[in-house]
Amino acid sequence: MATVIRLARHGAKKRPYYHIVVTDSRNARNSGNVLEVVGKYDPMLAKDNDKRVVLKVEEIKAWLAKGAKPSDRVYKFMVKAGLATAKPIPTQTKKNLPSEKTQQKAKDKAEKLAKIAEEKAAAEAAAKAAADAPAEGASSDAAAE
Repeated sequence: MATVIRLARHGAKKRPYYHIVVTDSRNARNSGNVLEVVGKYDPMLAKDNDKRVVLKVEEIKAWLAKGAKPSDRVYKFMVKAGLATAKPIPTQTKKNLPSEKTQQKAKDKAEKLAKIAEEKAAAEAAAKAAADAPAEGASSDAAAE
């Protein structure tokens, strides 16, 4: 029998309340055929409230040892309680980036533009120095006469 630890919904309309139950995976969510209630979850309480998630730690450990698999939401509760380690976050694929050839073209273009800008700045500096030099030479010639 494949047992799972999952949520079973109780409570009124628009006022959810969940029991954390151990049941056969083939049973419906609220079938009532539960092997054991191992906790409670009240999503209406504040996230920092201690009574939002109540787990029976010993019973959960026993069922996990017997091979019960927790649902994703129950697994997150167990991580918060320290019963399990958090699942690693997968690394993002690089499919959103352009191909290597396109990246190289963009890099070459940026280098070319930087070189042109550098040459332009050097030419402007040389022109400015040339414009300043005759003006200084003319004023010193005038002062010498």
